[in-house]
Amino acid sequence: MDSLHKLVEIIGRHTPGDGIRSTAIPGVSLVRSCTPTAPMPVVYEPTLCLIVQGRKRVTAGATTYVYDAANYLIASVDVPVMGSVIEASEQEPYLCLVVDLDMPVLSDLVLRYPADDKDGAPAAGIQLGETTPELLDAAARLAGLLDAPGDIAELAPLTVREILYRLLIGRGGAMVRQMVKADSRLNQIAKAIVWLRNHYAEACRIDDMADIAGMSRSTFHAHFKAVTAMSPLEFRTHLRLQEARRLMVAEALDAAGAGYRVGYESPSQFSRDYVRLFGLPPARDASRLRGSAWVPVRESGALAAQA
Repeated sequence: MDSLHKLVEIIGRHTPGDGIRSTAIPGVSLVRSCTPTAPMPVVYEPTLCLIVQGRKRVTAGATTYVYDAANYLIASVDVPVMGSVIEASEQEPYLCLVVDLDMPVLSDLVLRYPADDKDGAPAAGIQLGETTPELLDAAARLAGLLDAPGDIAELAPLTVREILYRLLIGRGGAMVRQMVKADSRLNQIAKAIVWLRNHYAEACRIDDMADIAGMSRSTFHAHFKAVTAMSPLEFRTHLRLQEARRLMVAEALDAAGAGYRVGYESPSQFSRDYVRLFGLPPARDASRLRGSAWVPVRESGALAAQA
């Protein structure tokens, strides 16, 4: 059995139902869906998404990524996106292995395997890369530890390290290096993103975020959009609306209360922005979601809206 088919068998066996499942391996989760899904909001944190069966579409700002078993997705910073499974069936469900990126391990690998990378414009916060046989082999051995729980503590860190090494030496290695270099443009933008995620409900000035990133206003704006495919204010709007949607569904807040909680002073502006992102007025959308199986959850580095 080759590595891909082994992964399909293991993940299928350890995901008896649809959804995201954490595992006994720290920082590793499994995803399954037997049907295509409607676009749902998710905030990707630094993570590797390795599809072994099916296909998914992810949209960040105006940029769309479609990937499957031939290509992995890696997110280097926190990015709000709309994600949907676009190829799945009962016979061949969508199956994905998700691995959180361990920054201390990445930092050590970058020091051990230096490269002469020139840090000009920052890499995009989301990139696709070729899923090589070597990466698949390491992923299969990692997933295989779910059948040998006594080996996880000793062998999982070594296998995760190998997976990160494969990412580092692959075509997307330059982005991985930028993630852990303290003076890289990507790392500077990441600091501003972390701040913005913690203060999205507040009135924040571009100049303040630029200061946190250590850049001029114009440079910060250009690099922020290169990384996230959104302007800083668009990014903040996505964070606000995703949280407002969660509040209305999970905590039964009305639209006005949810909008106010996430920082909107104008209900009409909140409604306009909401319709633009989700396609329905807030109250109608929340009512629809409460009548479905949609549940907002936080698992394995991602705030996922799962069906």
